Amino acid sequence: MLYDCAIIGGGPAGLNAALVLGRARRKVLLFDDNGARGLVTRESHGFLTRDGIQPREFRRFAQEELGKYPSVSLVFEQVLHADRKGAVFALATNSGFTAASRTLILAAGFREVLPSIPGIREFYGRSLFNCPYCDGWELRDKPLVLVSDGPHLIGMTKLLYNWSRDLLLCTNGWSGLTARQVKAFEERGIRLQTQPISALTGEEGRLEDVVFQDGMRVRREGGFVKTQWVQSAPFGYRLGCRVNGHGGFLTDARGRTSVPGVFAAGDTAVSGPTQQIIAAAEGSRAAMGVNQLLTDEDLGW
Repeated sequence: MLYDCAIIGGGPAGLNAALVLGRARRKVLLFDDNGARGLVTRESHGFLTRDGIQPREFRRFAQEELGKYPSVSLVFEQVLHADRKGAVFALATNSGFTAASRTLILAAGFREVLPSIPGIREFYGRSLFNCPYCDGWELRDKPLVLVSDGPHLIGMTKLLYNWSRDLLLCTNGWSGLTARQVKAFEERGIRLQTQPISALTGEEGRLEDVVFQDGMRVRREGGFVKTQWVQSAPFGYRLGCRVNGHGGFLTDARGRTSVPGVFAAGDTAVSGPTQQIIAAAEGSRAAMGVNQLLTDEDLGW
């Protein structure tokens, strides 16, 4: 079968794209390898009617909704190849499953690379997070740590100050702050520690102490950490899609990348804040772009 659209990535962007295309009576193939970065968290927030839902439950509900549309098929496998073959895109998975599609939506999102700090993975997604809009409310007024460096540190500190005034800033060895910036922290009672972190300690994912190289321990109950983002899937690079300044694939108002027939949505095309509700909206936008392209091709006018 030649599909109208193949979607790589089963997070909010890919799921919503599949929903919109299914309702447009398009033959859709959605690939989900269950590797979304959001699955590390216990709860997802900021999505109206779904605030506090577990990410796996969110995906289960969405997949059940897609089951109402017979033209939408789900394949729970990892895509290994997605290449253009003439006028179509050829895809192959790790099991040897192959398919062909007229268009392609990239929605696999980003993979997060955490700082090299012993113990950090135990707490990430449970008491350490990346986005205060997603998890700041649950940590409000608690003693928090922010592990960050570079320009990101100042903006994130200002943001976190809305949720808690008991902040410990850890640059983990980075010392690029100006005297004016340090003074601004001091005037607001924000603690600053530039020496490297040797460990994070606690039990069952609940952060208790930040331990520094000199042995000093500072009690904290949670916090936020700057992560590095890399594309989870390389297909956009291989196909030649242009990249924006945030590391996402550059798209227009219809979700189209620089490569004809290739669209991107969600974190894959990130150009600003990353939230489930934003990703879902971008999936809808890309699906409409795909449907318009196919409609124009089929009708020829």
